[in-house]
Amino acid sequence: MSELITNLTQEQLQEVKRQLAIYAQGVQEIIPTEELEQKIARSVLENRPLKIKLGLDPSAPDVHLGHTVVLNKMRQFQENGHIIQLIIGDFTGKIGDPTGKSVARKQLTDEEVKHNAKTYFEQFAKVIDMDKVELHYNSKWLSQLNFEDVIQLAGKITVARLLERDDFEERIAFNKPISLHEFFYPLMQGYDSVMLECDIELGGTDQHFNILMGRHFQEKYGKEKQVALLMPLLEGLDGVEKMSKSKKNYIGIDESPQEMYGKAMSIPDELMSKYFELVTDFTPDEVKTITEDLNVGILHPRDAKMLLAKTIVRMYHGADAAEKAENHFITVFQKGTMPDEIPVIKWTGQDQVSIPDLIVELDLLTSKSEVRRMISNNGIKLNGEKVEDPQLQVSITNGLIVQVGKRKFIKIQK
Repeated sequence: MSELITNLTQEQLQEVKRQLAIYAQGVQEIIPTEELEQKIARSVLENRPLKIKLGLDPSAPDVHLGHTVVLNKMRQFQENGHIIQLIIGDFTGKIGDPTGKSVARKQLTDEEVKHNAKTYFEQFAKVIDMDKVELHYNSKWLSQLNFEDVIQLAGKITVARLLERDDFEERIAFNKPISLHEFFYPLMQGYDSVMLECDIELGGTDQHFNILMGRHFQEKYGKEKQVALLMPLLEGLDGVEKMSKSKKNYIGIDESPQEMYGKAMSIPDELMSKYFELVTDFTPDEVKTITEDLNVGILHPRDAKMLLAKTIVRMYHGADAAEKAENHFITVFQKGTMPDEIPVIKWTGQDQVSIPDLIVELDLLTSKSEVRRMISNNGIKLNGEKVEDPQLQVSITNGLIVQVGKRKFIKIQK
């Protein structure tokens, strides 16, 4: 036990343990845990908030639950009075993070960075208090570096260390090019930590290399090294791939309450505990109780999933919307009745149309082949009746209700 810890009162020691337990919840790796405990202890002893860094290159503005894994962790620090340093990579974003890329990433324009950043802020406000966030743009210091400064920065890291990065190793192995400017991305991210004197940097496990660069360069510049908190990547609704919009396995935080609830009910049973831990506001003890109750059979998986779905909707749309979304789900999916509110679309096409053309025209599915597959799985209904013939010619009538799957309903108005 360090001298710093021994100087704490019993009450202060309990506070350190309480915060450490909260911050460790759901974390994949802490580098190193001892330093995190020391930083919390010093914060408690000196009544000084820690500086918590999250760097963002706003390359895609849509935020889904996978992104909120890190944001929820930031909220926990914020709720304990610590300072959130949100860094918008308006400079690094023009280069592009090579993480997970088999080819060089597209460089962003100033306009793209500003537009995406604005969208991020609006969505982040659903998770953290943006009024209490320190907002930084790294062009403020990176654009001021002259060529001599860049040479000195590059001199503090070896090429061998940079080539340890998995992305670069893979591209070399497959004889794919690496542009020199890509080597500078982790250097610049590390330099951000030097300039802001961060205590802790948060990120996903795919940011392991970049975040450790912060520790490396802080040490090289004579600063106290930051602690790395690496959060696990959240599997999407398919239970296999990382949650991603391109994989269509995501829950967006801007989606409607009903869509959000319905999607959450399709989360694989084996991932429920992970979702409770990473994307809800339940305490560590509450998550532990839910997991134990699931494991021993006290809590039915269906009931746990409904609690999870309702919690997710409540966090982003409020308690009333969550209650309505749950009632809608029970009415439509458990009782098999029509929802009370169905979107209405004005039909201006022909009076008779094939079922594949109708479904694609209504934008309920994207292709006729998808329509045929859905019909073979009994997933398309007209006025509550299953469609069995993929060649069916549909007579368009006023008030016709088209249903695709369990969540998509359209009422046609002529």
